[in-house]
Amino acid sequence: MSTAPAPRSIRPSARIALVTATAALTAVTATACSTSSPHTSDAAATSSGSGKTIRVAAAENFWGSIASQLGGSHVKVTSIITNPATDPHDYEPTAGDARTVAGAQYAIVNGIGYDAWADKLLASNPGSGRTELKVGDLVGIKPGGNPHRWYSPDDVHQVIEKITADYKKIDPADASYFDQRKTAFETKTLAGYDKLISDIKAKYAGTPIGASESIVTPLAEGLGLKMLTPETFLDAMSEGSDPTAKDKAAIDQQIKNKKIKIYVYNSQNSTPDVQAQVKEAKAEGIPVATVTETLTPAGASFQQWQTTELQGIEQALAKATGK
Repeated sequence: MSTAPAPRSIRPSARIALVTATAALTAVTATACSTSSPHTSDAAATSSGSGKTIRVAAAENFWGSIASQLGGSHVKVTSIITNPATDPHDYEPTAGDARTVAGAQYAIVNGIGYDAWADKLLASNPGSGRTELKVGDLVGIKPGGNPHRWYSPDDVHQVIEKITADYKKIDPADASYFDQRKTAFETKTLAGYDKLISDIKAKYAGTPIGASESIVTPLAEGLGLKMLTPETFLDAMSEGSDPTAKDKAAIDQQIKNKKIKIYVYNSQNSTPDVQAQVKEAKAEGIPVATVTETLTPAGASFQQWQTTELQGIEQALAKATGK
């Protein structure tokens, strides 16, 4: 793994998005972004005792979606990053975002250098008795490590456990309600997500793949796939820096010699280098699958988004291997 990430240059899409996102996000803070799953059971949705509503601020909507579904009617979740075109690394928070954090009883940030702006919001708005979850600290990944923990199935389940435990501490009167929500979410709502992960791992473990950036690495590890792309290239692309000629040449050879079975790229960060690799892979008959950094489309739930991506990867692997 690389040392602590260098400052990222703002991607072209982010420059455009940040202008529009400022106005949009101010409106978002006025009305909480809730993505409660339609698949959560009626039993779990039954309200219990206190009538209390926990105000939750999530730096990114992938964590916000999970938090909202776990909290149901007893939480009001506002996610700051909601626009699929916005680059979370380079986001410039608004005054509305600061108010959201200041008024939150519970705050969820990714950490690991991914959303340093969120750490600054927390520090500048200490709040009275606010509970904070930094995902990187929870899963034991230090700055300089891979920050894309929402692509690690194991880490996702750790976050689910922690959010539920925190809700129960903040609102003990509704502990049984939160336990019911968690059980339904893990056994029913995430059933398709978990099954795809299990099926892909059982069928394609060890299959060599290539990728455009380090966002794919935790998912590849969770699926048991073998990442052949140089880690230095993956990190450079994720950090917005230029990859080395040596790394680009290595990937070119992997594609031309068909050492990788599929190529997975982040369509929200499709640089000229990545576009060239996608083109080369397709020319060599190597199936290509896509992932995105944040919920796509914006209104999707975490599981809808991830399941769609996993299905794409599974289809690419099936095409490549004939299994």
